[in-house]
Amino acid sequence: MADINVYDRLEQLGITLPQAGAPAAAYVMSAQSGNTVYVSGHIAKKDGKVWAGKLGENLTTEEGKAAARAIAIDLIATLHAHTGDLNRIKRIVKLMSLVNSTLTFTEQHLVTNGASELIADVFGEKGKHARSAFGVAQVPLGACVEIDLIAEVA
Repeated sequence: MADINVYDRLEQLGITLPQAGAPAAAYVMSAQSGNTVYVSGHIAKKDGKVWAGKLGENLTTEEGKAAARAIAIDLIATLHAHTGDLNRIKRIVKLMSLVNSTLTFTEQHLVTNGASELIADVFGEKGKHARSAFGVAQVPLGACVEIDLIAEVA
């Protein structure tokens, strides 16, 4: 099967990439070592503002999943800014998700599916990745979810 054009796939999905974000502290949005690109954690945003909340307290699993999907779009935008061409991505290697959640909330994996499913939809086979999903007591700025990504580039 021929490789998909990532930009065509984004268009088919009705996704317009936002401008890549800027760091909020002493770090860079992405760093490359060899053919591996490490993308810094991105927090959930809604309508241009931090999507704050705690899963299991004031946000549902479906809302968390939507937040994770939105983060995936921002991560892709950062990858685009870093590589200049998303078709250079050989593989999305790993996602790590931090879900701001109560002690009794146990659906971090379902929240993170919002990002994982979109990454697979956009990149096809190259988007299938390893992953970790953690419940945490807090995320910067009170965001409901933070996700980082590791990718291999050509």
